[in-house]
Parts: sequence; C-alpha cells; structure tokens
Amino acid sequence: MSETLDPITRNQIHHAAEELHGEFSGIFSTETIARYIEESSDLLSGARISTYVPLLVHRFARERLLALAQSQGDIEKTQPEVLFVCVHNAGRSQMAAGLVKLRSGGRIHVRSAGSDPADKINPAVVEAMSELGVDMEQEFPKPLTDEVVAAADVVITMGCGDACPIYPGKRYEDWELDDPAGQDLETVRRIRDDLDARVGRLIGELLPD
Repeated sequence: MSETLDPITRNQIHHAAEELHGEFSGIFSTETIARYIEESSDLLSGARISTYVPLLVHRFARERLLALAQSQGDIEKTQPEVLFVCVHNAGRSQMAAGLVKLRSGGRIHVRSAGSDPADKINPAVVEAMSELGVDMEQEFPKPLTDEVVAAADVVITMGCGDACPIYPGKRYEDWELDDPAGQDLETVRRIRDDLDARVGRLIGELLPD
C-alpha cells in the first residue's frame, strides 16, 4: 500500500477490505482481496483529494474483483458487459459509459478505463452530461486493468492505440472521436451527441428486444 497514506486513511482502507471479504467470501481468498486492495490503492495513489481515497479504492477494487469473478465464471453474467477505453478516462469513455447507463436503463453493465488516466473528470464533460440528467460528480478516472477487459463482451476503444490487451472471443471496436480535453462546452456537447448516437446503435445491437 502506498507509503504516502496517513494512518487514518490506511485504517479506512482496511475497513473497506473487510467489506470486500464479506461480499466475495467463498470466491476469493483473504490474500487475493488484500492484494487487490493494495494494488488498487497504489494505482489510485495520485488522487488529488485524499479524503476520497478509501472510497475510491473500495469502488475500484470491488469492480476489479467482480470482473475477475465474472471472467473466471465464479459469478454469472446476467447482462451484456461493455468496456470503454480512452487515454485519460476523463472524457470520451466516461461520457460513453454514462450514456449507456442512461439509455439502457441499467440493462447493460458498463465499465470505463484509461491507458494513462488523468486525476479528475473534465469539468466540461461533467457539465455537458448533467444537461442530460447524468450526474458524473462521483465518477473518477480509472486505470485499465486486464480483468475488466477479460470480463467484457464488447470493448470499445477511443484513441488509445494498442494499449488494450486482446482476448479471443470478444468484440472489439474503435470509435474515432475528437478528444474533449481543452475544448469549449459547445464542442464537448457535439462530441457527447455523437457518442449518444453511437451508443444508441450499440444498445440496439446488444438489446434487440
């Protein structure tokens, strides 16, 4: 675990680990969960708002463990799984994930990640998505890890090159879109609307009924 964490934060992360032990009892050993907590803490150690670190570590580690259990067949997948990947996970992939949640009514499980994640979501992206009723204030950039790729049925990349590992039997697509980083709100809205149209088509393919 990152040595930069203060004792109070370390204790909070310890409690988060205990919650995960209960949730994944019988699936993962204590040692595996502890390793994922430690890795997730290190991967997120650059978070600017240290008060939020325990919550983010818990959420990130939980999602990774869930993905690992799904890819191993220990937890049944009851919904299509989609992963969006861009470089910073601060704009395009976050908007796409939020739009899938919104337009599918929660019938598709969606994750997003970045090959080189930023330290926060682009504020213009948060504002543009809020106009559609999607609250992204609690979202945060997440590093790309193998288990979330392995658990996905569809992997959609956006300008991250060959950073995403390739697993057989999965559907891969690359969506060419402008990067909202440094763009004004009107441009971000245009990118959002382009994504919305693509997401609509994707949902129609994954949920044809």
